[in-house]
Amino acid sequence: MNYWLLKSEPDVWSIDQQIKSGSKGAPWDGVRNYQAANNLRSMKKGDLCFFYHSNIGKEIVGIVEVIKEAYLDKTDKTGRFVAITVKFKEKLKKSVTLEEIKKNKELSQLSLIKQSRLSVMSIDSKSWKILLRMSKT
Repeated sequence: MNYWLLKSEPDVWSIDQQIKSGSKGAPWDGVRNYQAANNLRSMKKGDLCFFYHSNIGKEIVGIVEVIKEAYLDKTDKTGRFVAITVKFKEKLKKSVTLEEIKKNKELSQLSLIKQSRLSVMSIDSKSWKILLRMSKT
């Protein structure tokens, strides 16, 4: 299993909207950065992703699971980009803010810090466990 982080602006798509999508999940689409799109292509069914509220909040708020691997993004008229489908798994007991993440030296290598504009990124298993501990989940 691989771990990921997906960013969404909560006024566009929030964790609460993801929860309402139920077991059928919702497409994670609209990604137009090639590196982020390649990350979507690498995701496998069953992979887990942190759900990160960007711009407003700047914090990890929950976990979603990949339930459908990469397919053509219907919102992309060029046919170059892909989407995946994710379903809600759980809300974190305590949100983990970007500020807290930056303060943890063990997480200094995360793309979230090094490539702050990247919207879909991998998370190594050690960092995943650290972030879960920080969230008290």
